[in-house]
Amino acid sequence: MSRARAEIIEDTRARLIASARLAFATQGYANTSMDDFTARAGLTRGALYHHFGDKKGLLAAVVAQLDGEMDAHLQRLSDEASDPWSGFCERCRAYLRMAQDAEIQRIVLQDAPAVLGDTGSQQHCVESLRQRLDALMHNGVIPQAPSAALAQLINGSLVNTALWIARDAHPGERLEEGLQSLELLLRGLKQ
Repeated sequence: MSRARAEIIEDTRARLIASARLAFATQGYANTSMDDFTARAGLTRGALYHHFGDKKGLLAAVVAQLDGEMDAHLQRLSDEASDPWSGFCERCRAYLRMAQDAEIQRIVLQDAPAVLGDTGSQQHCVESLRQRLDALMHNGVIPQAPSAALAQLINGSLVNTALWIARDAHPGERLEEGLQSLELLLRGLKQ
C-alpha cells in the first residue's frame, strides 16, 4: 500500500472517530445515527462500514481512543510522582476525578458498558493494577497478598465509584465523598 493511500485511510478513520466521539459525548450513543457523524465528517456510510463494520464498531474505536488517553494521563501521574506509592494513590484519585468529565461519563462509563459489555478493556486496567501492586509488595510498601484478587477488588471499587459519581445529580459532592473514602482504603492497604 502506498504511503498516500495509508494516509487517506488513517485520515478517514480519524475523521469518523472524531465526529462520532463528539456525537456520542453530546447526544449519547442511542440518540445518534450513523448519518449524523458520517455527514459531519464529510463521508458516507460506506466509509463507516468499511472501517468499523457498524455503529457499535465505531463506538468501540472511540472507547479505545478514550481509554488510551486515560491510560496516558494516569501514566504521566505515576511518572511524575515522588515515589511508587504516591503514584499509585494519585492514579486511583485521578480515576475518580475523571468521572467528572462529561465525555468520559457519557461514553466510557454509561454507553460503552451498556452497548459493548465487557470488552476486555477492564482486564487491561486490572492487569496494570496487578503489576503495580506486585511491585509495591516486592518493595515492601504494602503487605503481601494475592495481587490478582487485590487488583480486581481495587479496580471494581474504582469503577463502581466512578459510575456512582457519573450518574448522580450532584457529581461534585459524590466525588468528594468518593475521594474521602478512597483515602481510608488506601491507608488501610499500606498498613
